[in-house]
Amino acid sequence: MKKQTLGIIGGVGPLATMFIGEMIVRRTKAQKDQEHLHTIIDNDTNIPDRTAFILDNTKDNPVPVIIEDAKKLAAVGADIIAIPCNTAHTFYHEIEEGSPIPVLHMIRETAKRAADLGAKRVGILATTGTLTSRMYQEALEEFGITPVVPDNEMRSYVMTIIYDYVKAGKDVTLEDWQPIEEAMLALNCDRIVLGCTELSIVNRDLKLSDIYIDSLIVLAECAILACGYELVD
Repeated sequence: MKKQTLGIIGGVGPLATMFIGEMIVRRTKAQKDQEHLHTIIDNDTNIPDRTAFILDNTKDNPVPVIIEDAKKLAAVGADIIAIPCNTAHTFYHEIEEGSPIPVLHMIRETAKRAADLGAKRVGILATTGTLTSRMYQEALEEFGITPVVPDNEMRSYVMTIIYDYVKAGKDVTLEDWQPIEEAMLALNCDRIVLGCTELSIVNRDLKLSDIYIDSLIVLAECAILACGYELVD
């Protein structure tokens, strides 16, 4: 298979963008520089907030900016696009139609990973925008998995972790995280999706248990394979 060049539309958020770049390098089977993916990263922090637009469509629309970024990446040699932002996949079909090159579907791939792991009842930790869009709920249901969402109080707390902690550059402690895990386990989840790439930063720092399925790691691995490379053993 001919090796493909990966384009990453980032800035959504910036720290998660840098992290997926690192994970792609770490998860690629390679012995030297020349055996790694050619990756082009556009850390576009000007993309409007996705959740804000989902909840209020009078806000700035992120889709045209994302499509322009896809076109820019294609123009400089990218063959495949990855977007390390779950909420942006609410607009996947519009983005896919506007992009001159294929776009990986982070949410569908994460749901598939849950199915491959034999999950039956999967909790979803994500932004209010992602939960409102029902993208994860529908993707999991397509694989015969029961989706489980936190109650309104816990959704609000997850948003606090995402926006007031990770996006603001503030560390999340195990003590901060514990109420979230306890709430999801109380709902009898056998797996929990980290359906926001800011939560992947929490996972990186806290080294959460194997009950979690990290959507950013799933996207990184899918990107490696889609570009014709192998994963580390």
